[in-house]
Amino acid sequence: MSTNNDSGREVILSVRHVDVAFDVGGKKKFKAVSDASFDIYRGETFALVGESGSGKTTLGRAIIRINPCTAGEILFEGKRISGKISKKEDREVIRNIQMIFQDPAASLNERATIEYCVSEGLYNFHLYKDEEDRIRKVDKALDDVGLLPEHKSRYPHEFSGGQRQRVGIARAMIMEPKFIIADEPISALDVSIRAQVLNLMNKLKKEKNLTYLFIAHDLSVVRFIADRIAVIHLGKIVEIAESETLFKYPVHPYTVSLLSAVPMPDPIIEKQRESIVYTAVEEDPNIAAREMREIRPGHFVYANDDDMVAFEKRLKKLESFHQD
Repeated sequence: MSTNNDSGREVILSVRHVDVAFDVGGKKKFKAVSDASFDIYRGETFALVGESGSGKTTLGRAIIRINPCTAGEILFEGKRISGKISKKEDREVIRNIQMIFQDPAASLNERATIEYCVSEGLYNFHLYKDEEDRIRKVDKALDDVGLLPEHKSRYPHEFSGGQRQRVGIARAMIMEPKFIIADEPISALDVSIRAQVLNLMNKLKKEKNLTYLFIAHDLSVVRFIADRIAVIHLGKIVEIAESETLFKYPVHPYTVSLLSAVPMPDPIIEKQRESIVYTAVEEDPNIAAREMREIRPGHFVYANDDDMVAFEKRLKKLESFHQD
């Protein structure tokens, strides 16, 4: 079962008012994610961007059921996958939603061969007819990510960071999932390797009709790969828009701050530029509560009535600037 939103596009994953909190001793709880809501359409790359500690990885891990939700719900193809579900449903989630982890070295078993690392999902779900079929699937998965069949007998420490990340991608792809969570998949890689891995992910997305949740802190990277971007700050989603719209018409001050930190290739412009620092102010209980509001078609921002007045003024200035 799948759902469609007002735009007529098919929603593969829906996050609805999700909170994720952790115990910090005694009765105290630390809320890492607060009231997060968004839809991801089938076949798109949806990026979740924010600084370290903003809650983006926590939210990604909540989708794959590593972190439990303390409020709200997560739906995959119209079915709830958060909270208590049956063992069969849990296996379905693992089968259809895979994760590419941030650190390729830490996410692979150093004592296991590449063949075993990539085959682990096949073993757990018995997704092969016989040994010959399993080997064929492993060879195909390695070939898809630009590695050779003879690499099967090697160990993770014998590979470079970029090659290890390719093994991590092969391990996820071999399960033939519908949805992949890529948690900062290129942050541990050399700059020269990053473009290769991004191009590979785009290629596999088209070939296998995949949907990605791409978690990152670098806006210049997500502009290249993402169809839509959600900006998260201190556990709250503050802005959601199509990739180019977000770069042309950023309205939330935190998004403006993030964009000001993206380096410019021209050293003269870069030298003259001033970074904008966003300092979050604790929400005053006497001020009207903020919520996600649509400021332009498909462009949402976390705001109350007073904020919307300021954001609409900023938007008009930006629209006027781009028309000139």
